[in-house]
Amino acid sequence: MNKIKFDHCVIHVSNWGASHAFYRDILGAEVIQQGENWAYRFGSVQLNCHGPGTEANPVAKTPGKPGDSDICFEWPGKIEDAMAHLEKHGVAIELGPVNRRAVRGKGRSIYFRDPDGSLLELISYPEPGAFQAQHRGRQSRE
Repeated sequence: MNKIKFDHCVIHVSNWGASHAFYRDILGAEVIQQGENWAYRFGSVQLNCHGPGTEANPVAKTPGKPGDSDICFEWPGKIEDAMAHLEKHGVAIELGPVNRRAVRGKGRSIYFRDPDGSLLELISYPEPGAFQAQHRGRQSRE
């Protein structure tokens, strides 16, 4: 069997303008119109959107509501830079930075909300070897 790769997931939004501005201006997404629907593309993956005035077919057995999502994005630098970026745009940080494990192993994360209240996470991974050198001799509580 070939290896499966992640392509997209769906989020639900209540206000196209606020959502487009947030995902484009804060997270750097490319906003793409797909018929009456929209998507936010991040490189080779995207968030397809269900929102006002759109009808999806097929739909999940129990369709989500705006604010139901929980999504993590990788930040390409230090987590402190991500914090400064969000603060510059007036986005409140709800939690963090905290240690987390994800796709690439150990990292540092911060949590915040999109305009609909979905929980978003930015994770920053250290350069190879940096985390081990920084935490050498400490017991991990993760």
